[in-house]
Amino acid sequence: MKYIEAFRDGELARRLAAAIHAEADPARQYRLMEFCGGHTHAIARYGLPDLLPANIRLIHGPGCPVCVLPTGRIDSAIALAGEPGLILCTYADTLRVPASGGVSLLKARAAGADVRMVYSCDDALAIAQVNPDRQVVFFAIGFETTTPPTAAAVLRAQKLGLGNFSVFCNHVLTPAAMVHIMESQGDPDAVALDGFIGPAHVSTVIGYGAYEGFAAQYCRPVVISGFEPLDVMQSILMLLRQLNDGRAEVENQFSRVVSREGNRKAQALCKQVFELRDEYDWRGLGTVPLSALRIRPDYAAFDAERRFVLPYRQVPDHKACECAAILRGHKQPADCRAFGTACTPERPLGACMVSSEGACAAHFTYGRFRAADKNGDAA
Repeated sequence: MKYIEAFRDGELARRLAAAIHAEADPARQYRLMEFCGGHTHAIARYGLPDLLPANIRLIHGPGCPVCVLPTGRIDSAIALAGEPGLILCTYADTLRVPASGGVSLLKARAAGADVRMVYSCDDALAIAQVNPDRQVVFFAIGFETTTPPTAAAVLRAQKLGLGNFSVFCNHVLTPAAMVHIMESQGDPDAVALDGFIGPAHVSTVIGYGAYEGFAAQYCRPVVISGFEPLDVMQSILMLLRQLNDGRAEVENQFSRVVSREGNRKAQALCKQVFELRDEYDWRGLGTVPLSALRIRPDYAAFDAERRFVLPYRQVPDHKACECAAILRGHKQPADCRAFGTACTPERPLGACMVSSEGACAAHFTYGRFRAADKNGDAA
């Protein structure tokens, strides 16, 4: 704990807050988007907005992997789980995301489907090994962080000769989503952005160099940040200094973990197994080109989308749910009329209330909805 406590030191936090206040130009606004659900969680948990000047606004982006999964893809997984004798495996939070008609994978399991929670894709491989007479599908989701283990599982399944194992691949790419958000800046409901608090776990895999072209093209600074409260505070200070200097560079606050090159072995593993999709639907962002992965033809035997007929259609969110606008940064969780009333972590109407990394769940859990921020919006 002594190492964690060093990144939660109250005196250091006060000094960083004072430095941020000194750096913030009262004549301008600073609109910073955190592009990681872990940062959203930390910001709400530690009440970081209360330490910032009124003209610094932290905006939640589409950084929660469970949240950005579109309803249509969950519908496809539910249909797959209905196949006779099939076992569908996925991560815990994915089970609870509402799909069409309020049905979820958890409810499908209650209705008789064999849907199992796993902690890793290795668990799904083990289930396939002990059930050789049944098809086992791993419903894979997530950003670049969870993609290498899925690639490794496909290669291991091939080595083991597991003819009853396949992957329903829904891995998505962070830089493509960031580009899409910037390309949408002219839309009426787009939020203006000045800089980005870059994702940590994702960057351990792809490296901070992956954002350099983005920062140069859109003239927006990116600071890769760790998850502890002092990490985020220092990253905000670094962004302010860049903005005040008129710079748009990629800086790495999380240098104790992230490098410019990232994990080349993991990158090679993903390149071997996956290729880019032409386009993919994101909750909140719509159809984003070249923003997701699919299994290469060389490993088609382990691709559930090739092995089974998986119908897909775009499905709107629940009418009372503002998850799409929240994922774009256009609205705050408390702007949703269902937030904290009809929609709670125990009874979620939308994906943002399911995972602890979702903006709505983070705000609800840590009480950020109880007070207005200095600008009069939900904190």
